[in-house]
Amino acid sequence: MSGHSKWAKVKHFKGAIDAKRGKLFAKLSREITIAAKLHGGNEEMNPRLRMVLLKCRAANMPNDNIERAIKRGLGHDETANYEDLTYEAFGPKGVAILIDVSTNNRNRTASEIRSILTKNGGTIATQGAVARLFKRKGQIMIARDAADEDKLMELALDAGAEDFKSDPQGYEIITEPNNFEAVHKHLEKNNIKCLSAGITEIPTITVPIGDNETAASINKLVEALEDHDDVKEVYTNAELPDE
Repeated sequence: MSGHSKWAKVKHFKGAIDAKRGKLFAKLSREITIAAKLHGGNEEMNPRLRMVLLKCRAANMPNDNIERAIKRGLGHDETANYEDLTYEAFGPKGVAILIDVSTNNRNRTASEIRSILTKNGGTIATQGAVARLFKRKGQIMIARDAADEDKLMELALDAGAEDFKSDPQGYEIITEPNNFEAVHKHLEKNNIKCLSAGITEIPTITVPIGDNETAASINKLVEALEDHDDVKEVYTNAELPDE
């Protein structure tokens, strides 16, 4: 779940690893296979593969699983028929939701996503109604004890980062999508360990959610969407209570 809290996103992903490890690995394996099929098995030459491998490493996915998935992609696996789509939706209290999927049957996936939304207080939005509320950016999250703030800021901005933010929990580096690779590799070269790194959708307008009941209903909807086999990422502009 993204957009509601940048640090909650990191915690949420870590929690999902423990709660649904098998399902998460299956999703990551399929994305590896699709990426390798489309653009080859060399992560240095394949940005899409590099992105998913960052997630695999954060999830401690075994190397054997990764290698098998890459081989499937290079072996002309049936995943060649998959396509990437983004659904736009509104949740409780008008919260905006973007849902990224990879599917080999867009009619089936659309029907199932619509059903999940309906059962959880959401609705499909007209095209563009939600996408305009987000900006696609590179985002790198780093724990506070992983680097000196001044040095990290200098490294990030010198490499082409757009923005650098410091919070009590750590540091956030924002880039244009085209500059993400250069910035991330520069940090890796300088032995900076990242909590998470990838291309994401950052809301330009957020919706504050003040009560726990509404927050719970939004979380329930997002988790139901994330649990769908075809869903890769879910982004919202909800500002949820810290607890």
